[in-house]
Amino acid sequence: MWTVLAWCAGLVFTFLIRVRLPGEDEPPVVAGVLFYRWDGITQLVLATALTVAGARRLERGPLGGLGLLLAASVVATTSLSVGEIPLAQFLAVDVALYTVAASRPRRTGAVAVAMALGVLAGYLAVRWLAGWDTGTSAELAVALTAVVAWLTGDSAHRSRRHAEEMRERITAQAVTDERLRIARELHDMVAHSMGIVALQAGAARRVIGTQPERAREALGEVEATSRETLAGLRRMLGALREAERGTPPSGEVAGAAPRTGADVVTGAPGLDEVDRLAATTTAAGVAVEVCRTGERRPLPPEIDLSAYRIVQEAVTNVVRHAGPAVCRVTLDHRTDALSIEVVDDGRGGAPSETGYGLLGMRERVGLLHGEFSAGPRPGGGFRVSARLPLPAGAR
Repeated sequence: MWTVLAWCAGLVFTFLIRVRLPGEDEPPVVAGVLFYRWDGITQLVLATALTVAGARRLERGPLGGLGLLLAASVVATTSLSVGEIPLAQFLAVDVALYTVAASRPRRTGAVAVAMALGVLAGYLAVRWLAGWDTGTSAELAVALTAVVAWLTGDSAHRSRRHAEEMRERITAQAVTDERLRIARELHDMVAHSMGIVALQAGAARRVIGTQPERAREALGEVEATSRETLAGLRRMLGALREAERGTPPSGEVAGAAPRTGADVVTGAPGLDEVDRLAATTTAAGVAVEVCRTGERRPLPPEIDLSAYRIVQEAVTNVVRHAGPAVCRVTLDHRTDALSIEVVDDGRGGAPSETGYGLLGMRERVGLLHGEFSAGPRPGGGFRVSARLPLPAGAR
């Protein structure tokens, strides 16, 4: 389309500069003897037909289409009585060079510009060998426009390729981040529940012969915890299926870090569930005390969920590694941030820094641009601390 329009614009310009326009004493260019004759008009019509055919073929076979356009520029020039292929007859070729360089492989673009320059040089060589006048300087200007058109198209081609590579890289990174979030959510959910189940099952095994009522209560806790974990896994899988179908997740916060399908499931846990978490863990044999300071206020969903998961994972580590211990959870609601501290007085081994638990907590805090630290306490036990900054709208 643009190639044909460029050709038509060139034809109009060719006629206009060969007639005397208002304000001119004479035409800028004297028309050749063939220009207004039937054979000259026939050559222009033939050149136009070649241009239309070349423009149609340009999409399927770019080099073949460009060849027809070059032939059209030569045929149209023969009726003008000039010593070079004028720029007006080469406009369509320039547009085609840009199109080929921008949309085709770079090798095809290089061949295309070589064909155009070869035709220009060949036209001058034929006239020079025939002893006719040649417009070498003017032809150099036309050749320069061909090179500029090719360079512009090649630049557009590179920019598009770079944009595609960036999109592919961003997509791959998003997939990796999503897998990490799903793995982190599964770990936080399952590890805590399995720790409670292991404690309760062990307690039931020890007292089943002497205290059957106590064993029955422990087994009831095992059943309840298992059912709750199974329900959570079902909710997570349901959210992931909705995401695959393209259902937009609810509760997204503008400017927040991306969240997994499990994060946006209705009923996702938050800090309101900490007291229940403490009661369940205490019933399993590890005393957990919750202390809240500051003015409690509604938190953004991603901060509320991440804070709960940090507390849950820290308490799970106490259950798994600290042995018989007392755990203290402190939640400090400040104006600009939420501070979390989980300490225990256990004598068991500390969780490994390379484990999934501490790594998951660090990742959660990092996604929210917070601060995290974890390590043994000087007097024994272990301490986990996190600071989650609040966005301006939540302060």
